[in-house]
Amino acid sequence: MSTRTHLLAAGAFTVGSSGYIVSGVLPAVSDELAVSTATAGQLVTVFAIAYAIASPLLATATGRWERRTLLVTALGVSALGNLLAALAPNFALLLVARVVSALGAAVFTPVATGVATTLSPPDHRGRAVATVFGGLTFALIIGVPAGSLLGGPIGYRGVFALVAAVSVLAAVAVRLGLPAVAAPPHIPVRARLAAAADRRAQLVLGMTVLACLAAFGVFTFISPVLAATAGVHGATISVLLLVYGLGGALGNSLSGRLTDRFGSRRLLLVVFSAFTLVLATLPVTATTTVGAGAALFTWGLVTWSVNPPIQNWLIELSPSDSGMLLSVNASAIYLGVGLSGVFGGLVIGTAGILALAPIAACVGALALVLLVLAHRSSAAAEREPVAA
Repeated sequence: MSTRTHLLAAGAFTVGSSGYIVSGVLPAVSDELAVSTATAGQLVTVFAIAYAIASPLLATATGRWERRTLLVTALGVSALGNLLAALAPNFALLLVARVVSALGAAVFTPVATGVATTLSPPDHRGRAVATVFGGLTFALIIGVPAGSLLGGPIGYRGVFALVAAVSVLAAVAVRLGLPAVAAPPHIPVRARLAAAADRRAQLVLGMTVLACLAAFGVFTFISPVLAATAGVHGATISVLLLVYGLGGALGNSLSGRLTDRFGSRRLLLVVFSAFTLVLATLPVTATTTVGAGAALFTWGLVTWSVNPPIQNWLIELSPSDSGMLLSVNASAIYLGVGLSGVFGGLVIGTAGILALAPIAACVGALALVLLVLAHRSSAAAEREPVAA
């Protein structure tokens, strides 16, 4: 991959850290602003909801912007949101700051994905998508533990200020290292909405929501899950989460290459099947520390293999204006993430902690059903004769 694609990945790491790092500073926010941990957790929810709503709307509003300028502006907005978070005197204004940060992230990620594919040869498009999403993967691996580690010495305000500074550096790097990239040809709003109304696109987007709901529904509660299955706590869980992250990084990287070689549909069939199997068997495989490590590595591997083929499929469905579908898919990701806490809490409250992963596997199986339907719909569309 070119240096330009890695610059886009660095920007994705920055906005991803803006989203993920708050999980590591929730105790510090709770203590300093005198709110409960559950209330502080709404900082995650507000970010996810704002991202989900804003992404397709901002994609339409900025459709005619030159892409490099748009990317720099998005990073600037993310920096502003994090700076406001560092300065917010109360929880209400901190929530507002999180919304501002989400607006920058909601623009950057889908635009960076589209630019990466534009600047790459067609046979490297999957790898380009994987490289950009690799930035988000490393934000998850590094962001949460970094927030927890730095929250003590510099406080949560210092953490947000640090993310703001990194965002500014990323904006400067993108401005200097990326060429100007023209906006795609203007497409009327009705035509943009038609792309999202395509049944195949809807099925693929549904797969995104269900995959994120299943994955993060378990990941959100992974500490009590591992305590119940393997009896591990504290530092051991931190090591196991690192193992999960390493699996995720490898899965994301391999997935891009495999997408270029085998196409999106066949790869997703394997990935979703493995994803469902890993979750269904987690209470059995994760009964020891070693078993939990193997299960989490495999789970991270297959979970983070989903994004590149899905993004590539959506680009194939709307090659002339993939920005809308990519932005809606970004919304789908955060919709699934935003609902995952509610889903996990309901399952635990009604069926118990050990039932969470198997029930999430059922949600993964529904994603597999949507994949089969989307494959059949795409195959039927490909068989239709092209009008003269």
